[in-house]
Amino acid sequence: MKIILAGYNLDYDLIRELKDKSGLNQDLTPETISAAYARISRSPKAVNELRESARDEVDKARQSNRNIVFEMGHSSVAEHAVFNIDVIGVSRLLVEEIEKFRLCSFTEKSQRYVLFNKDFVVPEEIRQANLTDLFISTVEAQNDFYHELYEKLRPYIFEKHRDLAVNPTNKSLLEGWAKEDARYAISMATQTQLGMTINARNLELMLRRLAAHPLAEAKEYSENLFAVTKEIAPSLIRYTKATDYDKFTRQNLRSQSSNLLQKYSSGSKIISDVQLTSFTSAADIRIAAALLFSSSDVNYSKCLSMAGKMTPRAKRTLFKTAFKNLQVHDSVLRELENVDLQFELILSSSCFAQLKRHRMSTIIAQDYNPQLGVTVPPSIKAIGQQKIFLEVMRQTQISYDQIRAKAPMAAAYILTNAHRKRVLMKFSAREMYHLARLRVDAHAQWDIRDLTKKMLTQAKKIMPLTLMMACGKDTFHDLFEHTFPLEWMNRNKKFFNEDRQ
Repeated sequence: MKIILAGYNLDYDLIRELKDKSGLNQDLTPETISAAYARISRSPKAVNELRESARDEVDKARQSNRNIVFEMGHSSVAEHAVFNIDVIGVSRLLVEEIEKFRLCSFTEKSQRYVLFNKDFVVPEEIRQANLTDLFISTVEAQNDFYHELYEKLRPYIFEKHRDLAVNPTNKSLLEGWAKEDARYAISMATQTQLGMTINARNLELMLRRLAAHPLAEAKEYSENLFAVTKEIAPSLIRYTKATDYDKFTRQNLRSQSSNLLQKYSSGSKIISDVQLTSFTSAADIRIAAALLFSSSDVNYSKCLSMAGKMTPRAKRTLFKTAFKNLQVHDSVLRELENVDLQFELILSSSCFAQLKRHRMSTIIAQDYNPQLGVTVPPSIKAIGQQKIFLEVMRQTQISYDQIRAKAPMAAAYILTNAHRKRVLMKFSAREMYHLARLRVDAHAQWDIRDLTKKMLTQAKKIMPLTLMMACGKDTFHDLFEHTFPLEWMNRNKKFFNEDRQ
């Protein structure tokens, strides 16, 4: 066996500096990695030799990429070229569009940990509609209240958690709790920044999709992103223009849906904020069958029949065998991906910003809808600021209505982190474990914690064995002790003996 490091990402400023100092004329591009890896399937040469050839003949490597990726259709070759992108000065609203691309990696400036200043985006649509003064005055009022809220929430949080406040190391944590509740007052026009890691295949898709987006800011983002990447890997990034499919499909569906709803709708009511709308039937039996299948040489049909005939005790024993060596940071078995859950959710922008990071799921989101009301953090009620908060929301609604009449696509910019939308979210039982571990945990932000707790409670009712160990990280040990008392005792003895040694 031979393992060779083929490359790793470097800061582009460093690459440029090294190239200038060395006087190297050769293009430094990730395309050579893609070209070399593309040739693996048809060449007897070692991979490192293929890379050397690609580096020596960059033009030839680029032509090979064009043929393989675009003529032959092997698009996965483009995934070997990876970019790190700084995204600065974009709105929170645009970030939601950027982060829809789930095969990329994002780290965003957090409104939970950073006290934001008063920078915000003024959309081009607002300027063209001559609504700039209205927009700016509304956002400035929101931002002023945000800072006032923080100053009032901070002492309240410290007083409420005096046991934590006595330790100076908890200062940042407690201030963060004040920031995360104050942020419900600020708009989706608020400027933010993020770091993005993306391969060339997804970069091309992002460029094309956002070029077709109706928001001017999205189009500008696509143009700027293309400008800084097009010279680096031209053989892998080719189709970047908006297509008719991306430009018109959503627009046409909205129009058609509007007609259909007028014809067939009998009125709708707001459902609860968490509703389990569909799920895999007989989920526990199906997972039991998958466990039998992966652990034997029997076909799935027979495993399913056997699982259906098992006694409740036998099924529980099978599931406990699958979980008894589980520890808090382990991922549960892939067999749990064989059953699904679908929820309809009504949640705040602040909550959605966290939920959308769970990319091993299908998330279909409607536009923000002020008719769904706003989410008011309990701490704002506790310090007596709810009335002022709701007055800021009322003024926001007035501005929203005026903007929506003249620039409907840009109206959402004025809405706040407290405003809500409907989301349809579908994921496997395995992802329910990941979601619960992170978001039901005591350290999770209260809004998404409350939402996820409701989801988990409903999910456990219909697949209790499959989700028997699903919980937040903070309660895992208690649940394990309750479910596996003997194993818990043995595990503790082992750790005790190791510590003594």
